[in-house]
Amino acid sequence: MKERYKIFVLLASGLVIGFILFIGVSAGMHISDHRPFCSQCHIMNQAAITHKMSSHAKLACNECHAPHNLVEKLPFKAFTGTKDIYLNMFGNLEEPIEAGEDTTQVVNTNCKACHADTNTLVSSMEAKGVCTDCHRNIQHMRMKPISTRSVSDV
Repeated sequence: MKERYKIFVLLASGLVIGFILFIGVSAGMHISDHRPFCSQCHIMNQAAITHKMSSHAKLACNECHAPHNLVEKLPFKAFTGTKDIYLNMFGNLEEPIEAGEDTTQVVNTNCKACHADTNTLVSSMEAKGVCTDCHRNIQHMRMKPISTRSVSDV
């Protein structure tokens, strides 16, 4: 009888711990997807301001900047988030910041996924390397410091 009780307690404990982890990860994923979280680092203030003024302002940051597939999103966010925190604290980051190759490809994939209907109307979607080669002002208005922008940058 005691052996069954131990097994029951272990299984119940495992389920409770698993549920708590699931809720914690889900909440963390949701919170860390949005502009208020992303703009907590000084280096991201400019990105948050320009995002808020863009045509994509209603989208969460990671709707563009992270894979949509959860299996790909978890390790991507863990790696890039850890790297960004480290570089923000200890690195020498230059402004304006620029997306790395991995993030550029993720953003490009997400652009194409969200704008699939529009893509069929464009004669040569692959003429340039990535969507932002042509659509430079859409995302973050070229990340130019606000004090140096002109009306044509908007």
